[in-house]
Amino acid sequence: MLETKEINALFTLIDDPDEEVYHTVSNRIIGFGKDIIPNLENLWENTLNETAQDRIEMLIHNLQFSDLIQSFKDWRDSAYNDLLSGALLVAKYQYPDLHTTPILQDIEKIRRNVWLELNNYLTPLEQANVLSSIIFNYYNISGGEVNYTYPEEFFIHKVLESKKGNAVSNGILYQIICEQLDINARIINIPKQMIIAFYHRDYNPEITETKPKEKILFFVDGVNGRAYGHLDIENYFKRISVPSVPAYFKPISHKRIIQILLEETSKCFDKTANLYKQEELLQLANLLDD
Repeated sequence: MLETKEINALFTLIDDPDEEVYHTVSNRIIGFGKDIIPNLENLWENTLNETAQDRIEMLIHNLQFSDLIQSFKDWRDSAYNDLLSGALLVAKYQYPDLHTTPILQDIEKIRRNVWLELNNYLTPLEQANVLSSIIFNYYNISGGEVNYTYPEEFFIHKVLESKKGNAVSNGILYQIICEQLDINARIINIPKQMIIAFYHRDYNPEITETKPKEKILFFVDGVNGRAYGHLDIENYFKRISVPSVPAYFKPISHKRIIQILLEETSKCFDKTANLYKQEELLQLANLLDD
């Protein structure tokens, strides 16, 4: 823990009733950065004043959030924007002390079990069936429509723990496993859905492509791993009265996927007491604008 006379003096003023004094004190404390968090945690444990405890909790949150902002900027500016790393950063918003090693191990177990069932003679549809069977049957991960009363269904480590996700989180997990196995399948921009398109092996979205739909073999629903054909997707567009344009069939970037995850998660925090969380999640989402 950091130890200075200034820190001790600032801590004596945390419960000052004068808001202007507290504002100055909190800014000075935050200026020390995340290294002061252990001091604040120790102070919280030895404080009986509820007002002071609430202020300490918010100071810790603000310090963790400031650190998370920098982590998102680093992820955004990295060369690859690894999808799993982005999903873990979103989870760290709600669970700042999250240890990622067990999650990486769980993901590796899924990847390995799928890999053991694959071979060079399987068609892409057979590969998809193996992948869906391992995730949704062997590991019993279930999914449903997005429900904003259950924020834990958006956090990848909670999905792995509880075996319960939603269209967004399950779709992200599905794409992560595909990428780790070099399967050419990506989430696409179909409205109000988290659909994974399985492309021809030679399709490269980085190369100019005016008709990406023609490169798609079939589609997989992120909720449950069910496969769909082109006719199913065309019927969906007709049902929602939206024209089927090429942009909907291009893979969306990792940054945009994580941005969607942040935006959707923010909708879970619409109560007055939690509106600050909604605003912060949207602030993180805005960092990822192209």
